Amino acid sequence: MFTTRPELAGTHGMVTSTHWLASAAGMAVLEDDGNAFDAAVAAGFVLQVVEPHLNGPGGEVPVLFATAADPRPRALCGQGPAPAAATISHYRDELGLDLVPGTGFLATTVPGAWDGWLLLLRDHGTKSLRDVLKYAIGYARGGFPVVPRITETIDTVREMFVEHWPTSARLWLIDGAAPRPGSLIRNPALADTWERLLAEGEAVGPGREAQLDAARRAWSQGFVAEAVEKFVRIPHRDNSGRDHAGVITAQDMAEFEASYETPLTVDLPGGWTLAKFGIWSQGPALAQQLRILEGLTDRIRYVDGVADADTVHVAVEAAKLAFADREAWYGDSAAPGVLADLVSRDYAAERRALVGDRASLELRPGSPGGRQPVLPAHVAEGRGVDGAKDPSGVGIGEPTVLPTGESRGDTVHVDVVDRWGNMVSATPSGGWLQSSPTIPELGFCLGSRAQMFWLDRGLPNSLEPRRRPRITLSPSLALRGGMPVLAFGTPGGDQQDQWQLCFWLAHVHGGLNLQEAIDAPAWHTGALPGSFYPRAWEPGRVVAESRLGERTLDDLRRRGHDVVDAGPWALGRLSAVSRDPETGLLRAAANARGAQGYAAGR
Repeated sequence: MFTTRPELAGTHGMVTSTHWLASAAGMAVLEDDGNAFDAAVAAGFVLQVVEPHLNGPGGEVPVLFATAADPRPRALCGQGPAPAAATISHYRDELGLDLVPGTGFLATTVPGAWDGWLLLLRDHGTKSLRDVLKYAIGYARGGFPVVPRITETIDTVREMFVEHWPTSARLWLIDGAAPRPGSLIRNPALADTWERLLAEGEAVGPGREAQLDAARRAWSQGFVAEAVEKFVRIPHRDNSGRDHAGVITAQDMAEFEASYETPLTVDLPGGWTLAKFGIWSQGPALAQQLRILEGLTDRIRYVDGVADADTVHVAVEAAKLAFADREAWYGDSAAPGVLADLVSRDYAAERRALVGDRASLELRPGSPGGRQPVLPAHVAEGRGVDGAKDPSGVGIGEPTVLPTGESRGDTVHVDVVDRWGNMVSATPSGGWLQSSPTIPELGFCLGSRAQMFWLDRGLPNSLEPRRRPRITLSPSLALRGGMPVLAFGTPGGDQQDQWQLCFWLAHVHGGLNLQEAIDAPAWHTGALPGSFYPRAWEPGRVVAESRLGERTLDDLRRRGHDVVDAGPWALGRLSAVSRDPETGLLRAAANARGAQGYAAGR
């Protein structure tokens, strides 16, 4: 099996992420006797700086973790809800919208990343906020190297910045153009914001926890919230083609606090247990896919580290069924008890019976517990890739993979494990530079996660004040024999839990190590309604890496799949860490696609 890099192994600590600078910062914290939580927070803040086209301070973060003292997986929700004034009546009846725009202030949920990271650090870390934030402040003030995707993203939105978002143009354009790859770019306003938050936190005295809580209040009840409310009152262009003011207020921010919740856990063959976020998120989709495939393991085969056509076929068909259920059943207003039915083995057997030898071209949500599915009107009308247009020129929300198969990054990921056995998996996102205009005195913009709500009434994922959107962010934690052994995840929007399925099949069923499993040829289906504006879907579409082999791709076409060859190295930005509970041996691997992800450890 060819691999791009070795799987790292050691006993001190491992950090892996979608950018080498974040991995290096996290490792520096581990070397300074910090634990996995300290390192994850440091890496998370660096990612906000060095991958600004993929996430930012105005975004959100879901975190799955287990501690050395307690092997039970836990979830930290750093996802803010819809503002109190974000109602279907306002968007649909007063503004005349059928979909929440993919950019601009109407797409904003309450920023959750700051409070989420600080809560994790307060309760499970050991370092001060200054200790972990200094790396991100250094890159924001001193500069960081521009990766090609930053240039490409800014080029795409340059006209929008110049004509409609002047504050973003001042921050991200140099003499009217995007910064060149390899050049240094700085964000001193963001560094100033963080320094002020630090100062207000430290003003309460020497206690670490008290300082962290004060810094949280300075954000949600202080100058940050005030600046947000003032700026969003100014109408700006969004990708509805019109100018709109936002509805978020300082009170919305004051009322939000990150929180802990019990994750979904599903027992799988071989003594494995998978932990994911619950039904308000996309997380259960991976559990459903694996449940369906439990009865099809005889059709999962790897030859020299590469999946055969039958493996791809059954995986794609399982994904279609799971994601059809996502559209009908997932959301923060989901019916009580539906999640248990969705991940039950009896229900999986019903769904498995629908996996035939030909590609399905239908969207087939099931009836868990006898309930009858209802789809959003936009989905029921069957709008495909040409069903909606984006008049703004900004692009479609979170452009992960275009219909051509071209891959575009969309968010970030970080995994950490330390020598004590603490393990963290986090998928920060939102607030990317193209999501909304930059708030000039803060040095960042707000997120656009509310675009994932529907404006139909009565659905599990209908827009509703103080409800969370059905996010695609989906970190993973796995246990074996009741002990946490594996943390993994990837950016990728709707593809996250499909590319994680590729990794799981290669690692658990194909017997590949972490790096081999990440490097193995990947695929996904586009035959599901997109979570991002304009919410399109592509029946029959399979996007696959050419390294699967021409014979495999032709076999899939003969089975009725509309196959797009994405090239040899195009899909996914996975990273993973593992720990052997018996020996304490730690391992890590990172994705080479895009030439940004790296693992560090010893």
